[in-house]
Amino acid sequence: MTDSMGEGHHLSAAAAFDSLGADYERAFAHSAAHHASLQRLLADLAPGSRVLDVGSGTGRPTAQTLADAGHEVLGVDVSPVMTEIAARQVPGAVFRCADIRTMPPAGADAEEEGFDAVCAYFSLLQMSREDQSRLLRGLGRSLRPGGHLVVATVPLDVEDVGVVFMGRPVRVTSFGAEEFTALVVEAGFSVQWEQNSLFTPAHPAGEPEPQLFLHCRRL
Repeated sequence: MTDSMGEGHHLSAAAAFDSLGADYERAFAHSAAHHASLQRLLADLAPGSRVLDVGSGTGRPTAQTLADAGHEVLGVDVSPVMTEIAARQVPGAVFRCADIRTMPPAGADAEEEGFDAVCAYFSLLQMSREDQSRLLRGLGRSLRPGGHLVVATVPLDVEDVGVVFMGRPVRVTSFGAEEFTALVVEAGFSVQWEQNSLFTPAHPAGEPEPQLFLHCRRL
């Protein structure tokens, strides 16, 4: 991401990712750290686990990797374009176009089971800090006791800052690494493993960005 010049119009998450479509997958899906995180999660999951993929994008690599391993995957994304691409590319998973912030937690209905794992790879960055905190707590309620949370972010201390992301003007909010880890712990999780890496998207406008991966368990 690069700093945006001026105070012009910025795209919502839905509009930004509608316009990116498959370009996002081409830029980010080859991340070695992301794939290593998925393999670590697979090693922790029991066969046939129920997994929620928050910000599922085009379905690759996260939903596809999990579905191919025999897990039951529900992907949720705010972008209709991304959701349509994912449903076409990963028929072994189920995708829903929705704002995860307004969805009731799994298990709230007696007939609905909680999830064994939740993945949220870089899907919080266009939410306010309050929404990120509230969502992490909600994801904890969606998990069965002892369930897994894998969350990744760009660990920068920024709040509602205008940036240019793959040529699109957006606003982003994040936390520094220590602050974000503390936020996850406060939401009711124990951090089991973390990795910091530097990744450059495969895109003409791509620049190196720090990335933080946390693997956690619900307390």
